[in-house]
Amino acid sequence: MAFIEIQNLFKRFKNVVAINRIQLEINKGEMLTLLGPSGCGKTTTLRCIAGLEKPEEGDIIIDGQPMLSQGFVQPSKRGIGMVFQNYAVWPHMKVFNNIVYGLKLQKIPRPKIRERAQQVLELVGLAGLEDRYPSQLSGGQQQRVALARALVTNPKVLLLDEPLSNLDAKLREELRFEIKSLVRRMGITAVYVTHDQAEAMVISDRIAVMESGNVVQIGNPQDIYKKPANRFVADFIGTMNFMSGEVVAVLADRKAVSVRTAFSDRMVCMTPDSAAAASGTEVYASIRPEDVEVFAEPPQATENVFKGKIIHKAYLGNFLFFFVSVNDTMIRVQVPHHLPQEEGQEIYLFLNPQKCMILT
Repeated sequence: MAFIEIQNLFKRFKNVVAINRIQLEINKGEMLTLLGPSGCGKTTTLRCIAGLEKPEEGDIIIDGQPMLSQGFVQPSKRGIGMVFQNYAVWPHMKVFNNIVYGLKLQKIPRPKIRERAQQVLELVGLAGLEDRYPSQLSGGQQQRVALARALVTNPKVLLLDEPLSNLDAKLREELRFEIKSLVRRMGITAVYVTHDQAEAMVISDRIAVMESGNVVQIGNPQDIYKKPANRFVADFIGTMNFMSGEVVAVLADRKAVSVRTAFSDRMVCMTPDSAAAASGTEVYASIRPEDVEVFAEPPQATENVFKGKIIHKAYLGNFLFFFVSVNDTMIRVQVPHHLPQEEGQEIYLFLNPQKCMILT
């Protein structure tokens, strides 16, 4: 049985459906990320788990205990620790008092409070800073205070609502690894909300991609990236080239289809979804920029080879992006930084059929 079960959860704000009867299971000790654009329902889902929002339908079960169907369980009774986007630390309290505030409300003995506080201060890298005020800390240190305060009560579940979005890029990268390591060491079950796909890929055991209140795909980061369920997921996770077209032939023996696109009348793509493989179906032939191979002369491949012209060249340090026009259709290609081709030159592209997929 899953440690957290979200069953048919439905939440509406006036005429807007924020959560559309979603189903989710989160395993004990797992870090699951709710990923999606603003307004997709990810934060509302997190707030429902925390008890800060009441859904109109459905139930949330935490460690076998229903939070809704047998009476609404207050947030303080759910065994939840929560870290917010804006830190939510009290500016008039020193670090120590910020962290132990929840323990004081529980009337924990003072020696136990100090012992537990020292443990979490060590865990989050704040040992020696307990007598400082938040104004004397950096943004990253303030977020560590918020994390320590969420962990000090030994919660069953840790909820994190875009906790790194107010930090600079380098600090975000550093803290995402720290949070992932900390959660794993403690064996705690965590639900993480973000709109940053790179952050989700790094920190998650599994990702639930949300769109318009629906969970459109759940899987580990590699599956989400390599086997997106539809165009929305492929476009939101990483960079993808999309060429609209129509299936003109089914190559059943290869689990592939031939698609007519602006590139040509025949582009061969793999299709794991047989429902999208019927002739006449409108689809997107799709491929990641790093999966397109570039040649100065025509390669030996017999299919999916196209001649184009480099329109733009973008240098990104250890690799380049070529923006290549093929029959007036632009495709982005990621190539090694040492390739000598320049803007205006013609090149040949090979779109490996094994890496070219169709999406709807």
